[in-house]
Amino acid sequence: MQQKLNEIYQDMGISEEVLRVGNQIETELKERFEQFDAIAEYNQLKVIHAMQKNRVSAECFNYADGYGYNDPGRDLLEKVYADTFHTEAALVRPQITCGTHALALALSANLRPGDELLSPVGKPYDTLEEVIGIRESRGSLAEYGITYRQVDLLEDGYFDYPAIEKAINEKTKVVTIQRSKGYQTRPSYSVEKIGELIAFIKKIKPDVICMVDNCYGEFVETIEPSDVGADMIVGSLIKNPGGGLAPIGGYVAGREDLIENCACRLTSPGLGKEVGASLGVMKSFYQGFFLSPIIVCSALKGAVFAANIYERLGYHVIPNGTESRHDIIQAVQFGTPEGVIAFCKGIQAAAPVDSYVTPVPWAMPGYDSDVIMAAGAFVQGASIELSADGPIKPPYAVYFQGGLTWPHARLGILKSLQQIVNDGVVTGQQLQNCIQENKNK
Repeated sequence: MQQKLNEIYQDMGISEEVLRVGNQIETELKERFEQFDAIAEYNQLKVIHAMQKNRVSAECFNYADGYGYNDPGRDLLEKVYADTFHTEAALVRPQITCGTHALALALSANLRPGDELLSPVGKPYDTLEEVIGIRESRGSLAEYGITYRQVDLLEDGYFDYPAIEKAINEKTKVVTIQRSKGYQTRPSYSVEKIGELIAFIKKIKPDVICMVDNCYGEFVETIEPSDVGADMIVGSLIKNPGGGLAPIGGYVAGREDLIENCACRLTSPGLGKEVGASLGVMKSFYQGFFLSPIIVCSALKGAVFAANIYERLGYHVIPNGTESRHDIIQAVQFGTPEGVIAFCKGIQAAAPVDSYVTPVPWAMPGYDSDVIMAAGAFVQGASIELSADGPIKPPYAVYFQGGLTWPHARLGILKSLQQIVNDGVVTGQQLQNCIQENKNK
């Protein structure tokens, strides 16, 4: 069988040397992969338990249109999310178009003119800058008289508690905590660390609303930020919880009054959660959520595999090859645009869709520099599917995530390595040294 595998990899453009590196490192990761499998099993059971508790039936998949009054599938799914994430309520809708939209919804629904938004984790994700008004944009929170304050992180990427305490004031209404690193080289935060931060903030101002941007983090651990004090958690269904099947959508889960505010903002005051037809997507929403823990597990295996390969080649990777995982994103810092571009070309070439396309940097809306994205996905923009992207600016880091199956994630990483070898970013000698180093371990 191994001979057959080697042959098909070579047919797909993977050299013997690159394949050898991959095989050696995968062997070393056996115990780590078993740990991921155990977490996936726990989270899978958690989702099934929530579905069984709420008596999910085939009727939940029925098509609903128009106003969407009495859409049982939609309403029950929101109970499933709430039970899985241990919250009072949830809003899970195809009318929420993406993660940025979900975050903008949660913020605008719960902030009023004169309130202040605080980020204790430094700079927010690029697309939120315009939502907040850090970069001028039509309809930003700043236009509505909502101020913003941030506390920069310490050199180690963690929280400056004295500065946070000083920043909290009588106007502070919402605190936003971004779990994942975004286009930064800081660590992604564990649920435990987020819980410590929330406890510290609540001790200073108990009535402040703590919102966690949970994108890329769902089902990576056995607990979620809602288990450690977050008032709202927010995410996208074309990331982890959609399981690669949800064609669109986002969610907000948390305290009932806050979720109702979100519903009234999404639809209109007086209507709230009662309207918003599911338009035939419920089956994919349920099934995607059901599969999500296993698919997240595949993505985690791919991330750790990539970290170990590129670390051995001498690149700075975040997290490193042995650190605990708190989201599905793997950053590799190349230091040159050529490295970022070659990596993305390799990921694109491994895709089942649009594999023949060559990704190029472009001025993507919401970003302050050219961005390159590799994503041959069944759902356009689904970053739980195998993808890679990064801004073309120092420190020239690429951000890799996803993989609906472990074999596809593995192929993508090997293709990325092959491409950087082909493009001369990594020399044949560096590759040989990596092989020799692995042999000596």
